Amino acid sequence: MTDASFHVMPDGRRIAYRFTPGEGPTVVFLPGYKSDMAGGKATAVFNAAQAQGRAALLLDYSGCGESSGSFADGTLSIWRDEVLALIAAHCPGPVVLVGSSMGGWLMLLVALALPAGQVAGLVGIAAAPDFTDWGTSAEDQAKLAAGETVWEDNPYGPEPTPTHPGFWADGQAQLLLEDEVALECPVRLLHGQADPDVPWEIALRLAEVLRSDAVQVTLIKDGDHRLSRPADIALLLAAVAELAGWTR
Repeated sequence: MTDASFHVMPDGRRIAYRFTPGEGPTVVFLPGYKSDMAGGKATAVFNAAQAQGRAALLLDYSGCGESSGSFADGTLSIWRDEVLALIAAHCPGPVVLVGSSMGGWLMLLVALALPAGQVAGLVGIAAAPDFTDWGTSAEDQAKLAAGETVWEDNPYGPEPTPTHPGFWADGQAQLLLEDEVALECPVRLLHGQADPDVPWEIALRLAEVLRSDAVQVTLIKDGDHRLSRPADIALLLAAVAELAGWTR
């Protein structure tokens, strides 16, 4: 891919991004928790867009990847505003938001903040809205509420995964699954039934609370959380192609 460019936020944060111009809705990929735009799914979407002359935008949240800042300072609200700033700078027309894991929660928050007509569609990959609630034990929630950082074993790398009190508190203020999610665009949700991190039932719960009737859930029986095998990537690209009007 091309080298990263940087968008400077009002407070000086430098947000790394890659943008390829082209026709149709801009496909915006939102990585998961402690992930970045160099991942396999993000790269596959970007390369497919480039190959077809279609617009796509990747980014690293502050404190992640090539962006400046400390991960400990990151919250959904902060990262949502970074995504909105980059969309405002590079995507004046329709967008298709693609969110992986935590990025699936973030795509909903971004879509709710954008003008309704700008969101052409949403594609969630093991989307994890509200995971600060259902994915955090009562014991850990008490620690976080008291200002303590919680560390968990990381099956995807050598370093344990932190949950910082600020991120958790902001997440608890952004819960979506208990009420209607007022989005009417087409939505495609891909979820592995062998996902050890985000129960596949979350996809069904999200489908139920979305206002849109154009919601389809695809369950992959042997799919894990990452959904990064060639067959999984093919499903992702097919969903993006459908909503963004690409040829497959």
